[in-house]
Amino acid sequence: MGSLSLQSSDAQAADFDPGVIVSQNPATGEKLGEVPVATEEEVRAAVARGRAAQREWGRLPVRERARRVFAFRDEIINRAEEVIDCIVREGGKTRLEALNMEVLVAVDLADYFAKRAEKLLAPHPIPLHLLKTKKSYLHYVPRGVIGIISPWNFPFSIPLGETIMGLLAGNAVVLKPSEMTPLTALKAKELFDACGLPRDLFQVVTGRGATGAALIDSGVDQVIFTGSVATGRKVAAACGERLIPCTVELGGKAPAIVCADADLERTANALVWGAFANSGQVCASVERVYAHEAVHDELVERVVTKVRALRQGDPSSDDTDVGAMTWDRQLATVEATVNGAVAAGARVLVGGKRGPGPGLFFEPTVLADCRQEMDVMHREIFGPVMPIMKVRSEEEAIQLANDSHLGLCAYVFTKDRDKGRRIAERVEAGSVIVNDVLFSFGAPETPWIGVKQSTVGFTHSDDGLRELCQKRHVNVDRFATKRELWWYPYSPKAFNFMLKAMRFLFRAKRRA
Repeated sequence: MGSLSLQSSDAQAADFDPGVIVSQNPATGEKLGEVPVATEEEVRAAVARGRAAQREWGRLPVRERARRVFAFRDEIINRAEEVIDCIVREGGKTRLEALNMEVLVAVDLADYFAKRAEKLLAPHPIPLHLLKTKKSYLHYVPRGVIGIISPWNFPFSIPLGETIMGLLAGNAVVLKPSEMTPLTALKAKELFDACGLPRDLFQVVTGRGATGAALIDSGVDQVIFTGSVATGRKVAAACGERLIPCTVELGGKAPAIVCADADLERTANALVWGAFANSGQVCASVERVYAHEAVHDELVERVVTKVRALRQGDPSSDDTDVGAMTWDRQLATVEATVNGAVAAGARVLVGGKRGPGPGLFFEPTVLADCRQEMDVMHREIFGPVMPIMKVRSEEEAIQLANDSHLGLCAYVFTKDRDKGRRIAERVEAGSVIVNDVLFSFGAPETPWIGVKQSTVGFTHSDDGLRELCQKRHVNVDRFATKRELWWYPYSPKAFNFMLKAMRFLFRAKRRA
C-alpha cells in the first residue's frame, strides 16, 4: 500500500519546529498559542479510542443520540462569544461573520438534523414492482469512525457541521484541523467535552500534512476532506487505494451572470458581499462577474461606490466590514494575481494592494477591462478581488461561465425568475442561485455539491446524513413456500410456464 504525502502549509523558517504548531493572530501577528504535532502512533491511538467509543454510541437509538447532540448545540449557544472571539483572533474574520457564517450555521445545522435524524435514518421501504411475495427495505448502519480534514477559512462551521452529522449517524469522529487554525478546533472539542458526551467520541489531532496522511492511513471508515484541488487529488487517490469512501470538497471559481434586466441595486449589494465576505476566502465567493453591456457601466459605478465605503481593519471591532486574510501565502497569491491582471491590461478601480500595518490585509479590489484568458478570470483567487468583464449577450455570459475546470457555485441576476431558472439550469455548477449569493451552505436542507474538479461526493442535506451510514438491503418473504418457481429442478413444464407468464406480464400493447 502506497504512502500518502500531504503538502504542509507552514513556512519552513530557520527556527521551524516540526513538533509544534504556533497559532498567530493574522490581523496583528500576535502569538496566540502552541499545539503539538500528533505523530502517526498518536493518530492511530485516537482512532482506536474512537472505535471503542463508537460501539456503544452506535447502538443507541437515533432519538437518544439526537437528545445528546442537542446538549452540544446548547453548549455552543451558551458559549457563543468564546467561540466567536477564538475565530476572530485566529482566523481574522469579523465578529459578525464569525457569528453568522460559523456559529449560527453550526447551531442551525445541529438543530435541523437532531430534530429530523430519527425520521431520516428510519428504514426505507423499497416497493417491488413484480415480486409481490417479497418485501425489501434499506436500513442505515453507522460506518464507524469518520476522519475529517478541515480547512482554515471556516474552521468552526465546516468541521462542526460534518462532526454533528457524523455523530447523529452513529459514528465517532477524529478531526485533523488546518494547521493555521488549530485553536478553534480545540475550542470546539472543549465545548463537546463540557456537555457530557463521551470524550473519545469526538477527538482532535493537530498537525500538518503528515498528520492528515496518518489519519487516512489509520483505519478510518470514511474521509471528508475540504481543501485545494491538488491536495484533494492526493486524498481521493489514497482513499481509493485503501477502498475508503471519501468526500472531497475542493475549489470554486463562482461566476455571476448579470442580465440586462437585473435589479442593479440588489445586484451590486449582493456582488460586493459575495466577493468580500471573509476577505474573499470562500470557495463560493463571487470570483468573476459577467455583466451585460447594457448595464455594465452603471453596475461598475455602483459596485465601486459601495466598495469604497467598506471599512477594513481590526476584525474584533463590530464596526469593521472586512477583516484580515488568514494565511500569508494566500495573501501573496492574491497580490501576484492582481499584479498579473494589471500587467495584462486590467484596470484597478479600487484597492489593488496590501493594506498598511503588520497584519495580513489586502484591500477590497475591483478590476475592470478583464479578459477571459487572464489568470484572474479562470484561476481561483481566494481573496478580496472582484474582476468584472463586459459581455454582449446572456448567451456569451453562459459560455464564459462554463469555461472553467471548477463548478461549485454560480449566480444569476435578473428580474425575470423564469429566465433566471433557465439560465441557472445551463450553468455547469453544483449550486446556482438566482438573485442572491453564498447563503446555500447555511441551509442544511440543500446539498453542498459541485461538478468538474470542485467536489467528489457531497455533504449537507438529508441524503448527506444518510451518506454517513452504510446502506444495507434486507429482503423478507411475506409468506412461506416450499420453493420458488425458478429453483431446481428445471423442467419443460417450468420453462413453458415462465415463458407464458413473461409474455402475459409484458405483452406489447397494440397500436391504434
